Amino acid sequence: MSNATYTVASCRLESARRVSVLPRDHKCRHVHGHSFLITVFAEFPVDWAPFPGGEVSELQRRLAACVAPLDYQFLNEFLEQPTDENIARWVRQRLDVPGIDRVAVQSTANQGVDLDAQGHAHVWRRYRFQAAHQLPNVPLGHKCGRLHGHGFEVIVHADQNVGDRDLSIDYDHLDAIWAPFHHELNYQCLNEIEGLNNPTSEVISAWLWQRLALVLPELSWVTVFETGSCGANFDGAQYRIWKEFTLDSAVQYRRAPADAPQARIHGHTYTLRLHLTAPLDAMMGWTVDFGDVKAIFDPIFKSLDHHPLHQLAGIPDCDTASLATWIQKQASKRLPQLVRVDLYETQGCGSIATADQAGPALPV
Repeated sequence: MSNATYTVASCRLESARRVSVLPRDHKCRHVHGHSFLITVFAEFPVDWAPFPGGEVSELQRRLAACVAPLDYQFLNEFLEQPTDENIARWVRQRLDVPGIDRVAVQSTANQGVDLDAQGHAHVWRRYRFQAAHQLPNVPLGHKCGRLHGHGFEVIVHADQNVGDRDLSIDYDHLDAIWAPFHHELNYQCLNEIEGLNNPTSEVISAWLWQRLALVLPELSWVTVFETGSCGANFDGAQYRIWKEFTLDSAVQYRRAPADAPQARIHGHTYTLRLHLTAPLDAMMGWTVDFGDVKAIFDPIFKSLDHHPLHQLAGIPDCDTASLATWIQKQASKRLPQLVRVDLYETQGCGSIATADQAGPALPV
């Protein structure tokens, strides 16, 4: 498989809006406000940035300049219907950078829209339920073989632009569809629910997909967070899991000009996410054990965490694209199921290294 690297940058908007296309009694018909998070994913040509490794800071600068007219403004003065989807399309049309793959608009912690490379807007909504489970087929002594519990999170993603129809699926529609699932799952032992006798994250995501698709034909994929650092999603055909790590490391960019801040020794608390794809093991109910991912990756993690990365041999530079690509190459030797590495130096700012030229999978 060939590799591709994507630059990611984000910025926030504090803006008010009124969405008049909603039903007359809908709360969002009133003037209200949000702290929007706007995120752009792009694959840049070589030498696009002012210097190699400067892609993230340059994209962030240009994104901030693009959306600055909307900050602390009434969005209806710029957009007739300032929905999350229309804000994403506004940004995509006006942001002057090449290779844009995706524009994401998150209006609250629990909802947003991802506008993909084909122009489809995938609306998403986050839900939570409290439940117990145990995995009956794990080896003796495995901690997940004991009855335990999680505060599960589920994200339901739906394509607002299926075929030639603009479905304008709103968050209330997703809430209404999710309500019976919440009733069935919340404060329950999942093993006692039909179809969930082996309730791994992968099995739960597929179980939800099969049932949600019956009432939500626009369903794009289902994401299940088992903990804050791991989970799985399913799109009706393929499973993808991820395991997240935090790195506290020092860096110094080798190719940055002397007057650039990146040329100085500095550091970040990085968020690193490994994505893996594999067929479902029919007996175990998972693609890869999260615990195995952590254990196998541990030597690489220890070589990065609490270290000066610019002193490590074999890393060409310390920008997030170079680091993510290096991590992918090293980790793939131990984890052949690895398909993507996300590395963020701050919230929403970093790089994605993927083994698929078709573009990065949409977010977890």
